Amino acid sequence: MEVFKVDIPLFGAMVSRTYHVSKTFNAPLEYVFDWCTDFRDEDPIIASNSTKRRIIEKTKTRAIYISKYVNQGKKFEGVRIVALEPPNKWHLDGVAEDQNETGEYRLTALGRKKTRLDMAFKVIYKKGKPASKKSWEGDTSGEWDRFRAALERDYTSGRSATA
Repeated sequence: MEVFKVDIPLFGAMVSRTYHVSKTFNAPLEYVFDWCTDFRDEDPIIASNSTKRRIIEKTKTRAIYISKYVNQGKKFEGVRIVALEPPNKWHLDGVAEDQNETGEYRLTALGRKKTRLDMAFKVIYKKGKPASKKSWEGDTSGEWDRFRAALERDYTSGRSATA
């Protein structure tokens, strides 16, 4: 019997990267937590992101949504599961054909009306070229700048943090 050796990794050449982003909000911790974890289909619009989102489930302890997006010119779809841990943190698990992602989000009160959000992500790239740290963190920071502006606008106008 002849044996053939094939040098193909079972799941392809996967590469892992870790990224960090922090933002400070002019709003109390409770408001920031409620606003950031009130997942909505239109959230990508606020972030000026072309991703399409469909909320599947939203409870006090969990959110599940489907994301459709383009990465390096190819269309992908993935599921995101977010575990909420009030009053100050949440955890993201995302699975898609091109990458898997985990995210840790932690809020810290910096005063009565100021809150810092620290985010840490691990992305496992299954297809395509991994994003550079500078590019990924820059894009994510820009999205969160837009979220921050919307959150602070809602807070100063007296709008509820939840839909």
